[in-house]
Amino acid sequence: MLPSYLMDKLNTEYKDLSDKILMGYQERLTSLRLNTLKEDKDIILEELKRDGLELQSVTWYSNAYIVLNKKEDDIKKLDAYNNGLIYLQSLSSMLPVLALSPKDNEHILDMCAAPGSKTTQIAMETNNKVRITACEKNKIRADRLKYNLNKQGVTCTTILMEDARYLDPFFSFDKILLDAPCSGSGTLTNPDSNNDIFTEERITKITNRQLELLRKALSLLKKDQTMIYSTCSILKEENEDIIKKVMQEYNIELLPIELNISKDNYLPSTLDNVITICPNKYFEGFFIAKIHKL
Repeated sequence: MLPSYLMDKLNTEYKDLSDKILMGYQERLTSLRLNTLKEDKDIILEELKRDGLELQSVTWYSNAYIVLNKKEDDIKKLDAYNNGLIYLQSLSSMLPVLALSPKDNEHILDMCAAPGSKTTQIAMETNNKVRITACEKNKIRADRLKYNLNKQGVTCTTILMEDARYLDPFFSFDKILLDAPCSGSGTLTNPDSNNDIFTEERITKITNRQLELLRKALSLLKKDQTMIYSTCSILKEENEDIIKKVMQEYNIELLPIELNISKDNYLPSTLDNVITICPNKYFEGFFIAKIHKL
């Protein structure tokens, strides 16, 4: 049973779509990303086939696959996983990097980088030809980030063990990825374990931090450049409402996001050019906004 606070929010914000969201929490297929920093795509696929994985490709990303016959615990036993040839990652989690569209030689800030899903994806998409600054304030999580970067063959990243809200204003970046800490309202698999998160006090604390992070990101982003703000939440307080606040404070605009995903996966949003993904068997609930600093 969902926490009453969250259920009330879903009924208020999405009305007759709340049942669709609840159904989407029930089942999710495992997905993975091929790591072409380590090996050619066809060679990785052949190894996974020998290991008995039944894979389904997706139309919008050539390195993403849905696993039809194995769970994460089974995949973690494979040599391909332990050697860094694949990365277990939800399909929704892959979208912010595709929306960011990193290019060679750019200096990119990943503000909340651990455990490294998107950091490693940025490096892979550019074949290690970018400069990534990855922030993580917690030592245990920073160590995990470092481990994953090494395992995936990433050589273009500097890790800063620092709260990104307090980065020195000396820094400036060509692009920024802010996958902000959130309530996780889009990713629930065991709703009963999240009662302590979904309270008004807790959501207020989360949104205050998100707003601080986004303001810092916009102060560090170079003019006429773009950044991604994303969360794995579908609550408007953590998404559209945050964007609306900074649009009143900064000279920014929202750019269209081209991801070639069926709009059947989208939830309605109160802003143009943002994406809110409905949780379902393929996708976690997710929010993405592409912000251009004028």
